[in-house]
Amino acid sequence: MKAFELNLRDAADAIRSRTLSPVELVNSVLDRIREQDRESSAFSMVAEEHAITSARKAEQEIQEGRYRGVLHGIPYALKDLIDVEGLPTTAGSRVRQEHRAASSSVVAQRLEKAGAVLLGKTHTHEFAFGLTTPQTNNPWAPDRSAGGSSGGSAAALAYGGALAALGTDTGGSIRVPAALCGVVGLKPTFGLVPRQGVVPLSYSLDHVGPMARTVVDTALILDVIAQSSRPRMDSYAHTLGRGIEGLRIGVPRNYFFAHVAEDIHVAIRGHLANLVDAGAVPVEVDIPLADYLIPAQWGVMIPEASAYHRNQLRQTPQLYGDDVRLLLEAGSFVPAHDYILAQRARKAHQLAWREMFKRIDILIAPTVPQTAPLHGQETFTWSDGAEESVAMAFVRLCAPANVLGLPALSVPAGVDYGGLPFGVQLIGKPFGEDTILRVGHIIEAKSFVNRTTGLAPLASPSLADVRARP
Repeated sequence: MKAFELNLRDAADAIRSRTLSPVELVNSVLDRIREQDRESSAFSMVAEEHAITSARKAEQEIQEGRYRGVLHGIPYALKDLIDVEGLPTTAGSRVRQEHRAASSSVVAQRLEKAGAVLLGKTHTHEFAFGLTTPQTNNPWAPDRSAGGSSGGSAAALAYGGALAALGTDTGGSIRVPAALCGVVGLKPTFGLVPRQGVVPLSYSLDHVGPMARTVVDTALILDVIAQSSRPRMDSYAHTLGRGIEGLRIGVPRNYFFAHVAEDIHVAIRGHLANLVDAGAVPVEVDIPLADYLIPAQWGVMIPEASAYHRNQLRQTPQLYGDDVRLLLEAGSFVPAHDYILAQRARKAHQLAWREMFKRIDILIAPTVPQTAPLHGQETFTWSDGAEESVAMAFVRLCAPANVLGLPALSVPAGVDYGGLPFGVQLIGKPFGEDTILRVGHIIEAKSFVNRTTGLAPLASPSLADVRARP
């Protein structure tokens, strides 16, 4: 196995035992980027000199006995919305093509303090205003989308161009690309991970979160970037071994399983059966106010995004892409009272879900209703003949967790009949990251997605096995 194929935890163990040096690891990953990124186009820029210098520093510190922890010497990537002092943050837009960050974001500072090695910035949809990353190809099938807007981070992880990454999520932008690229993505509870130094899309819906190849790796990153004042004591990674006996898993009767591809639907039900075998208790629930979830999300996001871009849009509208400019211009016409009504609707959703969660501990659902679309594909057609836009299909299942501010994890759940990956989504109570990570860890053990490089599914009868379950 080559060094770039290691997951974060195994690489950290090798570095700590000095059987692998940070320089060897980083050079292996940089070589992989040179080989693969021309096809996948995950990175907007690679800071090769910075990475090598940081790796040499990490190696020297470890040799001198100054080991900083599990991320010391681990190469990672940042979505191109997250500031690092002296490096560009373009947000995928010509509007910021000359930008250089004057200081680092809080999350970048924390990763640097932990000794992680920054490789560079990854592509995003312009200002993260989309559920695709048009610059990036899916490593599983280059003619297909990697998802968005953190598609660059997901693709880099999938092909071996990073061992860890950060993304942002306003309506699914971590979880969608994680699912489509066969990696793990976590949208934390609103406010758990600081957003200072991160270009916003929608202030009250934005989240910064970790992406990795395994649930353990994701938990290790969260341990570093989460607020120190979080209401918990144990490391997220240390809680993964606890069982789930008696854990109540909500199974939606409505909304989340409507217009979902059959193979995804069947696989999610199979993973639920495995969780029940492990001691969990399934509880059927009705999603409250389901028809109003997406209107509330758009009613908040569009005017908040337009407010942030108000001055720049007036000065240089020609620098924005047509799709983003139209959305921003539309947002400027939303009356203030409509925005207030959307926030009131959001509060009603939060209160209703709080009542629902009195009966359950987590909710299980698909992350995406369909696997990666072809580049340029605009719609999905469902078995009943209904058509749905690709963007709406992806946001439909993920945006509820943003509206509610709840933690949501996407874990690889399998591959479809075409060999493309998809994910299972676990939504938890506020600051319940440890619970959804623990459940995700169990699901991961049953999954047959190759999370080493993300380039081929493991041999498995998969869906046939699932269908055979009682």
